[in-house]
Amino acid sequence: MTTTDETLSPETLPPGWSRGILRDLCASIQAGPMMRTEDRGRTRADTDGGTPVVLPRDLREQRIASAEAADAPVIPWNRARTLAKYQLAAGDVLLTRTGTVGRCALVTGAHTGWLYHPNLVRLRLPPPEKRAGLVSAAYLAAWLSATDAHDWINTRTAGAVIPSLSIRTLGELPVLLPPGATQETIGATLAALDDKIQAHAEIVRATRDYRAVLADALTQGALSLSAEQSPAPL
Repeated sequence: MTTTDETLSPETLPPGWSRGILRDLCASIQAGPMMRTEDRGRTRADTDGGTPVVLPRDLREQRIASAEAADAPVIPWNRARTLAKYQLAAGDVLLTRTGTVGRCALVTGAHTGWLYHPNLVRLRLPPPEKRAGLVSAAYLAAWLSATDAHDWINTRTAGAVIPSLSIRTLGELPVLLPPGATQETIGATLAALDDKIQAHAEIVRATRDYRAVLADALTQGALSLSAEQSPAPL
């Protein structure tokens, strides 16, 4: 197996490819705001308003999986207004920086305006007109989810009781950069697969919830099934 440095050495790069450093590709690398005591304990289900917060656990398969969750935490409006610089925008990339370090998610329009947990880092790219020749958001999410990036991160967090990655260290992450058209193709291909994975995960979640409700109804006598309705025994 090759190391990340070997993969990114100029001698081994495909024609037209280059290498960059994460801090040089991003307009900002920003950890989430520290949470106050009064920020905690409020959810979308039990409050009349507020700005939702993305948690580390919400980053699944390169997507944020909390768009409709009633238990998503919220920050009250008056407090959220003071945290405007931490709002998410479509095209941002989130990355876990403590615990299970290195999970990432591409932010879509569904989470524009949300805030994010202090154990997450927001990678924000320059505006498109200043990004030419650098990196696309979809490709960056693809790179961060690949083995080379994970290996690089793991070597810098190994041995810690609670793995964590500083903003400064994360900024040194090397990124392999194909030509722009190739980036778009790679990003679109993997993003389509990520969307399909998320859709199947939602089907599994909904089926699991349905099964739990059905089990209660059947075992408590609230609902009965005839022999013709029941599935064949395994």
